[in-house]
Amino acid sequence: IDPAKLKQDTVAFGATVNVFDIDTEEEKQFTLVGADEADAKKGRISVTSPVGKALLGKQVGDEVLIKAPAKTMAYEILSITFE
Repeated sequence: IDPAKLKQDTVAFGATVNVFDIDTEEEKQFTLVGADEADAKKGRISVTSPVGKALLGKQVGDEVLIKAPAKTMAYEILSITFE
């Protein structure tokens, strides 16, 4: 995938997404990668994970709810970059 050809304002595979965790009031960063490249400790999440699926197609300013077994997480998308 050529990052230069992707819409820079929409979350897609390869995007680095900065989010604001509404519950903890902390900023977090995720990079959407393939399942074989995922490493949660490094912020590299699979596009097929619950968080990855929830972020795909979203834009800056969107709020995202992710239902996990333990709790529901709420994030606001602050920025999207492709490298």
